[in-house]
Amino acid sequence: MAQETTFTNPIRDGADPWVYQKGKRYYYSMSTGDGIAVSVSERLTDQGTPVKVWNAPETGWNKVTVWAPEIHYFNGHWYIYYAAGMEPGSPFIHQRSGVLKSASEDPFGPYEDMGMLYTGDDLSDPRSAIWAIDLSPVVIQGQLYAIWSGWKENRDTDKTKQHLYIAIMCDPATICGNRVKLSSPEEPWERGGPLDLNEGPQALQHQGKTFIIYSTRESWLKEYRLGQLQLKEATSDPLNPDNWEKSGPVFMGTNEVLGVGHCSFAKSPDGREDWILYHSKKSATPGWDRDIRLQPFTWKVDGSPDFGQAVPAGVPIPLPSGEQ
Repeated sequence: MAQETTFTNPIRDGADPWVYQKGKRYYYSMSTGDGIAVSVSERLTDQGTPVKVWNAPETGWNKVTVWAPEIHYFNGHWYIYYAAGMEPGSPFIHQRSGVLKSASEDPFGPYEDMGMLYTGDDLSDPRSAIWAIDLSPVVIQGQLYAIWSGWKENRDTDKTKQHLYIAIMCDPATICGNRVKLSSPEEPWERGGPLDLNEGPQALQHQGKTFIIYSTRESWLKEYRLGQLQLKEATSDPLNPDNWEKSGPVFMGTNEVLGVGHCSFAKSPDGREDWILYHSKKSATPGWDRDIRLQPFTWKVDGSPDFGQAVPAGVPIPLPSGEQ
């Protein structure tokens, strides 16, 4: 039987896709509702079999609503960053960000719960952490930072504007500085619906340039899309908001692919191509019924990413270069 040379979107059901590339393998993480699962694969188009590696505790700040976990590797250990809350259901006003650490180089654990990451304005008072989701680590100029989506202040309603924040990290499990706001939903293409959001920030680095690709507009609507922040100079201080330049939208839905957002990035198995993994809505009806898609992207002359147009379902896409 002839070997397949193409694939079609969507590649699977789900939302908030995350992939981490290390060596010849891809490491995926996903929420199970009451915990977190991890899978390992040598393919971008097939995440492999998820294995549950962590159950949310029965009590505490992180016992329910586990959202959008990301698995990363630092210094011989795997770290999983995630959001969770202490009360189930809407309004989702208790979400905070936490991190798990593996005991060894085994991505399937066991994992130790390292606790809540500090996402507020007064580091001397750990209890003053402020609502935070979609936290992701990034190394810039050799220094580790955390970027995430958060509220200006804790509120009693989840109909609250979301901003993008950054803070310095002392190590992969510790934020050791107060947060700095990098972006608010202020541009016309970030606004227009019932709630203005900046969320799902993901670092993308290329030829010495650092970008933060993030989701904006409402995640439950077909207008969900991607925006971009770019660090103006390679040596600029990432903690200075003036050193970032916003542009967008850099990736939007179409009449056939609705509400694209919450992305992650990887190289093809042979390292020759760049790919974006993202989710989209299954219908125009407001809600969170979504599937996961994958497509290649290129780079513009100025060094910024060119994501092109969302490829419709059923249209053949050549397999990532080097994928068997």
